[in-house]
Amino acid sequence: MEEAIKKAEVLVEALPYIKKFHKKVIVIKYGGSILGDDKIRKAILEDIVFLNFMGLRPVLVHGGGPNISDRMRTSGKKAEFVDGMRVTDEETLKVVGEELLKLNNTIVEEISELGAKAVALNGKDDKVIQAEKKKAKIDLGLVGHIVGINTDPILEALRYDKIAVILPMGRGTDRKTYNVNADEAAANIAVALKAEKLVMLTNVLGIMRRADDPHSFISTLTIEEAEGLINENVVQQGMIPKAKACIEALKGDVKKTHMIDARISHGLLLEIFTNEGVGTEIVK
Repeated sequence: MEEAIKKAEVLVEALPYIKKFHKKVIVIKYGGSILGDDKIRKAILEDIVFLNFMGLRPVLVHGGGPNISDRMRTSGKKAEFVDGMRVTDEETLKVVGEELLKLNNTIVEEISELGAKAVALNGKDDKVIQAEKKKAKIDLGLVGHIVGINTDPILEALRYDKIAVILPMGRGTDRKTYNVNADEAAANIAVALKAEKLVMLTNVLGIMRRADDPHSFISTLTIEEAEGLINENVVQQGMIPKAKACIEALKGDVKKTHMIDARISHGLLLEIFTNEGVGTEIVK
């Protein structure tokens, strides 16, 4: 009986949030090694399907870096990165496109198996992401900077209560295809959709003042505080583009952003539907 009462209390705690976020768009970015872990991926997709059934409108943007790097390694091609961006020639772009499409199809199939409806959207073929060649210190090849988002295909999916699953590739006015950063894509899509939240799923607890000390975990930051931690090199490596994406989303009027550990059981639901949450939120 006590166990049943606890479950009821959890549902009661979630009720104000379910009401507050009903029909609101939540953009979720999911990638990295956690995307390749079948158990974690299924748990994350279960949470996203739950959000959909609760009346929220989740949009999933996914990466695929490790899959792409593994494929290149087996083919004998070396992966090159500059400031976290993959140098992309024609051959690499082909691998990127094929691996992202495989992951996209897998995610859509698994969402369907969980009982929800999903739509696969390719950033370039469905003309969701408009990009131009990214300017950098050295030539990155076919790496794109996002200059526009076409929300029509996404809104069409949401109108029919479907979860939009978007792979991050862009098309330029020069008709070239560009590899775009998934964090940047998620932030731009969240801004274009006027999303209530942008959630970045990671494989760490969130932002910590000292990377090796879990007790230094920071639960809430303002834009100014987050920018300060980036400048002080407290936020490092793969967390930098995620933090920057959150900041850009907030500056584009997304209400709130979150960075949470996808390995925490039902972390996505805990962050959205409970008072305490589990990750780092960056707010205006």
